Amino acid sequence: SVAPLTGPQTHIGKDNENGARLAVEEINAEGLTLGGKKVKLELLGEDDQAEPKTATIVAQKLVDAGVVAVIGHLNSGTTIPASRIYHDAGIPQISPSATAVAYTAQGYNTAYRVMANDAQQGKALGQFAVAKLGAKKIAIIDDRTAYGQGLADEFEKAALAAGGEIVAHEFTNDKATDFTAILTSIKGKSPDLVFFGGMDPQGGPMAKQLKRLGLTARLLGGDGLQNANFVQLAGADAEGVLASSPGLPIDSMPGGPAFREMFESKYGVIQVYAPYAYDAVYALVAAMKRADSATPAKVLAELPKTDLQGVSGPIKFDAKGDTQGGAVTLYEVKGGAWQVLETVK
Repeated sequence: SVAPLTGPQTHIGKDNENGARLAVEEINAEGLTLGGKKVKLELLGEDDQAEPKTATIVAQKLVDAGVVAVIGHLNSGTTIPASRIYHDAGIPQISPSATAVAYTAQGYNTAYRVMANDAQQGKALGQFAVAKLGAKKIAIIDDRTAYGQGLADEFEKAALAAGGEIVAHEFTNDKATDFTAILTSIKGKSPDLVFFGGMDPQGGPMAKQLKRLGLTARLLGGDGLQNANFVQLAGADAEGVLASSPGLPIDSMPGGPAFREMFESKYGVIQVYAPYAYDAVYALVAAMKRADSATPAKVLAELPKTDLQGVSGPIKFDAKGDTQGGAVTLYEVKGGAWQVLETVK
């Protein structure tokens, strides 16, 4: 399992790892037999620090260690460069959370994900902004990562197609915390809505600064904002912020309520992707069972046949390795917590 386990995204990284770990512990407790022998799964948790260069170092380390599969990475910007290393080594990779279209567009037969991609999410966000929120003048900020830029570009396409006007498209990075200059520039364009393609360590301060500068525009983001940590970081200024997340709300997932109870009793509050990491492990192990082997080549031959009822919903892969029919849910912070607005399928 690879995710950021240090730095500002640690909370989401540990969430992914714990989701995978819970599945591994369950499967080991039930007992797993492959090729007539009882086997035990061992989860190696590695830290890529949400850094593309570190991700490739970690990926090579795992290949050298002889891992049979990888659950990860968390970020698109780390998943994409690491995916080439896994592909060249013939190792199956299932990401619970990388949403950039580019990840599965490379033609790698090793690359899978169990979550809707940014084309689906960006389209839902763009249409929602114009049709449901009535936004006419829209400003966009993205963090230039594979995720943030990819989602912002898909949002922009969909918002323009729906009849919205993009009055600004500004850029930051995934280490910044001061957005005063960008927001001051945007304020002069009088937008109804500010869309941010990025993660909560930037989104939280941005929400505060947006209010402090007197912008009346609503703040809208993707799954990078839609977690408990964003609400903590933004405090009272989180109120009214909108964001999407691929998939169904946890309480609407087929196995969501039971998973939440099980997960939170061990690890605390679910941030966002834990159910998907859990499902990714079960999809992988189901392929191992069909192959009656943990040999990567044999597992890869079985992964396209995946047809699993996961905690998050049905899991089937298309020819690219994308999950079929992924839903996108829109949320708003009300009363200091994310509340469901609607789900688009």
